[in-house]
Amino acid sequence: MNSLHISIYVLGLLVLLALVFDFMNGFHDAANAIATVVSTGVLKPQTAVAMSAVFNFVAIFTVGLHVAATVGKGTVDPHIVDHYVVFGALVGAIVWNVITWYYGIPSSSSHALIGGLVGAAVAKGGTGALVGGGLLKTVQWIILSPLLGFVLGSLVMLAVSWIFVRTPPRKVDTWFRRLQLVSAAAYSLGHGGNDAQKTIGIIWMLLIVAGASSAGDAAPPMWVIISCYTAISMGTLFGGWRIVRTMGQKITKLKPVGGFCAESGGAITLFIASMIGVPVSTTHTITGAIVGVGSAQKASAVRWGVAGNIVWAWVFTIPASAFMSAIAWWVGTHIL
Repeated sequence: MNSLHISIYVLGLLVLLALVFDFMNGFHDAANAIATVVSTGVLKPQTAVAMSAVFNFVAIFTVGLHVAATVGKGTVDPHIVDHYVVFGALVGAIVWNVITWYYGIPSSSSHALIGGLVGAAVAKGGTGALVGGGLLKTVQWIILSPLLGFVLGSLVMLAVSWIFVRTPPRKVDTWFRRLQLVSAAAYSLGHGGNDAQKTIGIIWMLLIVAGASSAGDAAPPMWVIISCYTAISMGTLFGGWRIVRTMGQKITKLKPVGGFCAESGGAITLFIASMIGVPVSTTHTITGAIVGVGSAQKASAVRWGVAGNIVWAWVFTIPASAFMSAIAWWVGTHIL
């Protein structure tokens, strides 16, 4: 990749914009990490977001940078990327996040960012600017992450039901109120580990474009890693409350045992995705797990109409954010 001349002010502005997106990601997706533990009454909202924020940051020590490498080098052709493309991608993703947060729609910040990259890159260089392999992996996991969350959530629920079939319900509730603290922490680890890396990948890409980092580097500078994990943790701390009720109660009524099973299934899915370097949606994952837990009890326990509306939001996220980022790219070429 040929480095471009970018003023220190523009570079600083874009890094700041990336961190704003990271903050919005945590703010928007806080509901995914805390909805189950709040809706079951195990933790108060303020306590839940504080715990989630801590474990979002602790994730810096638990996973590698495979997802960051996929976003930074495996989604669009590195040679097409410049500061205008990065600006368009970030603005498109942020605008879509704000819209979906305002209307309480649990869409994917991850796929908003991928859609933003695609839209800005295509606006500049046409479809030839896309890296088919990386995008195909991301698209495959749009389907696989909620499916895997569904399967794991339902299997854990069935296993727990079988193991505790003779245990008094009150005792089961007491045990799983404690165990849900563990599963909620594990899910927050998975959330921070996968989602913070997407912004790391964007800033890494930007630094390579500016000549401040090399495409051959095994990892971005440490300040990038720390600042991105800090930003997503702070976003989680301030929480996207509009989405909590949809995730925690509208899809299916959860008890502590169900919350534990959904969070466990979702956490396992996120850890698998992070290890193989796939930028998945934490929203898709936990939704699939919640539906799996509900359907393991009985199909009528799931409000399929609500789940269907969420799926439509998933379908529109990438094209909507791509459209917005293409417009933002054009605006960026005139103002940066």
